[in-house]
Amino acid sequence: MSRLRSSHLFLITLLLASATFGREPPAHVIVWPDSGVPVLRFSFGKFKEVGSVGNERTFVTDTIVENLWGKAIPNANFSLYLFDKNKVRIGEALISLNSVGIGQTVKFQTTIAASGVPATLSVVPQYLPAELGPAIPPHTISMTVNSVPQGAALKVDGEEAGTTPRIVRLAVGKHVLEFSKEGFSVGRFPMEIGVEDTSGGTVSYELGASSHDTIELRDGTVLSGDLESVSATEVIVRAGGKDVAYNRNQVKRIMMVEREVNQQSPTILLAPTPAKE
Repeated sequence: MSRLRSSHLFLITLLLASATFGREPPAHVIVWPDSGVPVLRFSFGKFKEVGSVGNERTFVTDTIVENLWGKAIPNANFSLYLFDKNKVRIGEALISLNSVGIGQTVKFQTTIAASGVPATLSVVPQYLPAELGPAIPPHTISMTVNSVPQGAALKVDGEEAGTTPRIVRLAVGKHVLEFSKEGFSVGRFPMEIGVEDTSGGTVSYELGASSHDTIELRDGTVLSGDLESVSATEVIVRAGGKDVAYNRNQVKRIMMVEREVNQQSPTILLAPTPAKE
């Protein structure tokens, strides 16, 4: 009898161990928001492909959402974004939550179409109840701001932000980027960040026509000045009120701007009036 009980206990232990090891940990876990007071924890299982048409694939994933906040959440909508290994967005789906109590966990399956294999995920709120307002920090994204040519002084909403290329953080709303570089006209670029926008974007602004010639050297140096002369051995550039000579073999490329020619009035020489006798 004792041997039978021991066999039953061994069998139960084996089944519990098998069940424990059979559970796969979530492939992706996202705590939202990523700063401040945690409100929701999203856990996504492995994305299982269930169909494909051409380049479009359909995936299904087990989704678990846990309320970490100290209040019930009556309803909220989130966009689930999928990105490939190159951080290119390849798909999206809508996650709707209703009547999630304090500490409550809801489980469901999410079906999503994608144009590739997902590597990373993000969740972005689309609708939130007023109760969540105080718990949510301002949504900001990081993006790279560049200019052509590079090395322009950058201002974001009137504040100095360094020189291009530059990574900046922008909040949701309207902004103005200002670019200035010696020898080029000042540029202004208005832009607006939306709630759905995510980090990783790039803005590249081409500066206006230069008021000076541009001389690019073979070592990568770019000069802005007035080209005075070019000979078989040297190139002379006037910059900062001084003439600087460069060996012709140092120069890779010269870009000259159109200059206005001052139209001077012609000089008229009059013959002297003969004196009267």
